[in-house]
Amino acid sequence: MKIAIVGGSGFVGGELVRLLLRHPEAEIALVTSNRYAGEFLYTIHPNLRGHTSTAFSPYNEESIVEESDVVFMATPHGVSKDVVPRFMEAGLKIVDLSADYRLRDPAAYPKWYGWDHPHPELLDKAVFGLPEIHRAEIKGSQLIACSGCMAGATILALAPIVKAGMAEPAKIVVDTKIGSSGGGSTPTPANHHSERFGGLRPYQVTGHRHIAEIEQEVEAVSGTPIKVGFTPHSMNISRGILVTAHLWLNQEVRDRDVWKAYRGMYNDEPFIRFVKSKKGLHQLPDPKNVAGTNFCDIGFMIDDHVNRLVAFSSIDNIVKGAAGQAVQCFNVQNGFDEKTGLDLIGFH
Repeated sequence: MKIAIVGGSGFVGGELVRLLLRHPEAEIALVTSNRYAGEFLYTIHPNLRGHTSTAFSPYNEESIVEESDVVFMATPHGVSKDVVPRFMEAGLKIVDLSADYRLRDPAAYPKWYGWDHPHPELLDKAVFGLPEIHRAEIKGSQLIACSGCMAGATILALAPIVKAGMAEPAKIVVDTKIGSSGGGSTPTPANHHSERFGGLRPYQVTGHRHIAEIEQEVEAVSGTPIKVGFTPHSMNISRGILVTAHLWLNQEVRDRDVWKAYRGMYNDEPFIRFVKSKKGLHQLPDPKNVAGTNFCDIGFMIDDHVNRLVAFSSIDNIVKGAAGQAVQCFNVQNGFDEKTGLDLIGFH
């Protein structure tokens, strides 16, 4: 299938190119960047040197429609909402990595993103791009709205536990830590290396926009309204997310009960790994061990002292949290083996 990547100069765009260059069912037709139009991809993504001689193209909707079957939108929030309808009308399939079509309720966009959605009629047509939750709907869909990176990792950690009815649904606290690439490729004073190095900085401590999709998706899986307190921290690594979720138990729960909940949902999932060991270097999920891969590692501990379950999940925010998730959705959407192009071993 011929692929267009819109917004190819950012971290996610570069990772999409890295993954799709080796995908046997994909041919990259064009990669857009108005800023770097005419420049070789490897001038911005030097890891691609020797693997492609493609140059960035300026954004042109007619060229995208004529030359591609599938469009990956790797653009900032607020961009795709205006162009996706035209691509859909032209018959293209869209995998959107922004938040523009993730939320089902149009009223949620003014609250969480500060703007009214111009195409609320398309929100019901978009499928939330988390295959572990929405595989059946993704298959054959035209518009996929991939989950946010921290949101996706959190949903995967919470959904089985809330669905099993083990925890207080209105009292869930989530602490996330994310690497610098989560801030995108445009630096800010707070993300400058000398500011970030050696630090661990909380930000958007309350009211983070990822709460909207976490609550939406966990409620959809469990059938139970939930409330999530969510606080992210900027961590001094380049890639990776570690989610630490605190759930207060409403019944007596043992390890076997938690295992039953997680395995009941994820036992056959190709990109979910369970990490809860009594020996070895890393006995619980650690972002170091998923770097460069599409895996989500999940583990947990029960705290009998305060009747609390601590659930952990870790992902590479640029792969499973973005580009890898998008390729996984692309595979499901088009009937390819789900692991195609993503069967990657991490670094150590």
